[in-house]
Amino acid sequence: MMFEYFPDNYPWSMAAVMAINAGAVLSEVDEALKPLKPVAAANDDAANDAWHKQWMMLGERSERLADADDAAGRRISASAKYLRAAVYFMTAERMCKSEAPIRIETYKHMLDVFRKGVERQGGPVEWVEVPYSHNGDDTSLPALFYPADPGTVTGDGPPPCIIHFDGLDVMKEFLYLAGVAQAYAARGISTLLIDHPGVGEALRLRGLKLFPETEIPAGAAVDYLETRADVDSDRIGMAGISLGGYYVPRAAGFEHRLKCAIAWGSINDYGKITRGRLDGTGTKLSVSHWEEHMNWVFGTNSAEEILEAVDRMNLDEAVPNIECPLLVVHGEGDRQIPLEMAQKTIREAVKSPRAELKVFTPDDGGIEHCQVDHGALAVEYMADWAADVLNSGTR
Repeated sequence: MMFEYFPDNYPWSMAAVMAINAGAVLSEVDEALKPLKPVAAANDDAANDAWHKQWMMLGERSERLADADDAAGRRISASAKYLRAAVYFMTAERMCKSEAPIRIETYKHMLDVFRKGVERQGGPVEWVEVPYSHNGDDTSLPALFYPADPGTVTGDGPPPCIIHFDGLDVMKEFLYLAGVAQAYAARGISTLLIDHPGVGEALRLRGLKLFPETEIPAGAAVDYLETRADVDSDRIGMAGISLGGYYVPRAAGFEHRLKCAIAWGSINDYGKITRGRLDGTGTKLSVSHWEEHMNWVFGTNSAEEILEAVDRMNLDEAVPNIECPLLVVHGEGDRQIPLEMAQKTIREAVKSPRAELKVFTPDDGGIEHCQVDHGALAVEYMADWAADVLNSGTR
């Protein structure tokens, strides 16, 4: 089970655990969050303002220490502290309302310290732009390209690549900090961590809204990767976390250049999930201002308009059309998405040559939504599966 620092506030508890999974220090987290316990149950504007203030305090401290290391030429230490600051700023931003200026300010600050941290690592990360056009938007999608470790690449040709989509409220920087790209790289697979419409930088700084036809941004990502000489264009797969459990099977059903699909948490019918949440009978929420967040993501203005969008987000048409190997990873105790949705996705993937469901149980851990209670288990399993399917040669 997930450690619930706030037993009366699931979104806050999950965010705290996500921060720790991405590199936060537990003792610092406890220091910041202890004063919030009396207000957690209210989860109102004042409480979420206090949440922001406490996490900002941690971020600013870590950034100050990083600056000192950087000035003294201690590049590796500075990198670690900048990346930890990015975790704290990211977590501070998570519970802000979309129209609050402090949200974008915090987000931009996170991007800045994240980049400083990655650059001082001296690693192989490349900031790239994926050309993208849809409904008059002639722009690009921001992404991080993380190449396969050179020592793991087998054969004469370039390695395969996984396109990794976010969820409803996760961004590419979190996936990097949680070690997703590094796990694939160690198994001979490159990764394109991309902020697609509705999330991350695409939403916050470019105003690109989410829509059901995720094969369109997925196709743009494939188009981009096909231009890279360091990617095997015949071995491009796709993965996605949380709402990515809808994004990826939907894309794979219509974008047949994808050679595998990984749904990390399976949302088979987002309309059903959303209706339950709106009427108060549904599953747990991932962020405090959930309905307001949904309007921001979809560009809608009411619960009715949200429903018009999400009622189109089911996999009834897409999944029977998937022709590549499909992996669905789910937690037995997922409190956001019922296990039966994962089972339905696999059951209906009748054209997939290899449709597999991995359910994490209490015996092994990782039973919560997207294994937030033990994320490494899921990352390791998915990376091993992709290495097998894409024949990267290293597991």
